[in-house]
Amino acid sequence: MNHLSLIIKREYLTKVKNKSFIIMTILSPMIMIALIAVVAYLSQLNNNKERTISILDESGLVSSIFKNTEYTTYTILKDLSLDEAKDLVEEKEEYGLLYIASGTDINDIAKTIKFYSQDTPSLTFLSSLETKLERKLTDLKLQQDGVDTDKIKASRTSIDIAQESYEGEKTSKIDNIVKLAFGGIAGYLLFMFIIIYGNMIMRSVIEEKTSRIIEIIISSVKPIQLMMGKIIGTSLAGITQFVVWIILGSVLMVIVSAIFGINMSEMQAPQQEMMQQAMASQDMQMQAQQMIAAIYNLPLTNMIIAFVLFFVGGYLLYSSLYAAIGAAVDNETDTQQFMMPILMPLILAVYVGIFTVIEDPHGTVSTVFSFIPLTSPVVMLMRIFLLGFHYGNN
Repeated sequence: MNHLSLIIKREYLTKVKNKSFIIMTILSPMIMIALIAVVAYLSQLNNNKERTISILDESGLVSSIFKNTEYTTYTILKDLSLDEAKDLVEEKEEYGLLYIASGTDINDIAKTIKFYSQDTPSLTFLSSLETKLERKLTDLKLQQDGVDTDKIKASRTSIDIAQESYEGEKTSKIDNIVKLAFGGIAGYLLFMFIIIYGNMIMRSVIEEKTSRIIEIIISSVKPIQLMMGKIIGTSLAGITQFVVWIILGSVLMVIVSAIFGINMSEMQAPQQEMMQQAMASQDMQMQAQQMIAAIYNLPLTNMIIAFVLFFVGGYLLYSSLYAAIGAAVDNETDTQQFMMPILMPLILAVYVGIFTVIEDPHGTVSTVFSFIPLTSPVVMLMRIFLLGFHYGNN
């Protein structure tokens, strides 16, 4: 009689009814959302910090490039010495003073630019100032040398090499980046799923060996049925936990954002201002449109089939190894000696995926590691989206 379904049901119910499983299923998303909320709240406080920057431009060449933003105000100081300007800024407790010395040579002016502040300024903010000054002073130097900067800007040519197969299948660099991103996420999910729930299977086998209950079970079912029942039952419990995490995490995210007024999108600043400036250019807007089109045109059916096949196959392979380790030892302490042979192929697969597949998905190294069973699931999940998927834009 086939007892596989009974074993799967027993393993599943044993896992989901376990107190620690229930507690961590509820507690984990709460801890994660709390951590994200704290980071978002602190980032929001930092982003909403209003900065007032005084500018003493004795050269009179660059003060016009500084425009006020939502949280940054630039004040142009005139008819003041450097010492008077520093005393004024310090008295008003402003964020800092940007000083540009007078001169006729652009290189000399560039070497004398200084920023005075009471506290250490933000590196991102300083980089933003440097970028603005470099662009302006470079244009001024070219004009001094008799070069028409408008002609230089008009002569700049943007190159975006079109990619097409011999059969006429068209793709682009943005398409490849999007596909690699999805492949990397899939490989990382498999890696984490194996680590978390493979250990759960191993501990389950050790527990039954220690309690001697496995001797009774083996007398009624085949070992292969017992192993498959444990793997499938634990996998279903893991999937249940992931689904609960996603649902509960989404609900908590909405509640936290509504109650505390936390805007999660503001976590990306202080680089937000620089990103907004970059997105203002036509090139960046075009790339953003291409990325949206690439995501929209993803071959979802092929991706889902490939993901299921390699994810399930890889998980079954490694969970069998974890179960074998549980059967070979008498206590959990001894399992540490056997973990290295399992973890090394996984780590190697991630290494190959990140440093080799992204650079050359069709290369010899990527191909070879795709044929090795212990590395194939992770490597192929990263490669599969670049191997023959048609975008339908021939």
